[in-house]
Amino acid sequence: MANDQRHCSRNRCRNCIGCVCTSFGRSPAVSRKALKSRLVVMASGNGSIAQAIIDAALQQNFPAQIVAVVCDQPEARVLVRATTAKIPTFITPLGADRKHWDDEIFATVESLNPDLVVSAGFMRILSPEFVSHFKVINSHPALLPLFPGAHAVADALAAGVSRTGITVHWVDKGVDTGEVIAQQPVEILPNDDVASLHERIKIIERALIVSTIEKIVLSMRKTDA
Repeated sequence: MANDQRHCSRNRCRNCIGCVCTSFGRSPAVSRKALKSRLVVMASGNGSIAQAIIDAALQQNFPAQIVAVVCDQPEARVLVRATTAKIPTFITPLGADRKHWDDEIFATVESLNPDLVVSAGFMRILSPEFVSHFKVINSHPALLPLFPGAHAVADALAAGVSRTGITVHWVDKGVDTGEVIAQQPVEILPNDDVASLHERIKIIERALIVSTIEKIVLSMRKTDA
């Protein structure tokens, strides 16, 4: 219990009062295969993609559980979504010292012992040390390698292409440069603007990220068998 108390105080777990978080560590006496895989979801904003993962994880037959949501924005709605689902939340705002933030994010996630980290609208670039240490996937609103970066939907419209889409990929040391895991196209309609196109992409994105997580987790279990 003492270790859990230090952990919660250092990383500001919003769900901990007097430290009742006994579930973060994995007991060495419990077989890894007997448990659902452990997901850490990272998000910065509204959390609609995170909500899709939360809803899936609540299903008994889904092979993973969300052990925490990590967020860099103290007022982000994703924190409300997680708290409503009784998922612990960790807030790590970016301050003036980027190295300190990188270290804090790393320590927070490491303490949660995840099998997979899911970037679901997390708007910060993770350090090379982080992406080298953890298995991290990200969803991006374009058909990578086309239109990387934070303005993918607007860039697709500006380019005049007839379709864009959604990509789920492994996160590496670059920006949207990791190996593609899954993609699904979305047609661009003549009257589309950034808002309408992005909303249609999000509908596809929610389903694709959930199905991809499930496939990755099941594949990891086969590898560990």
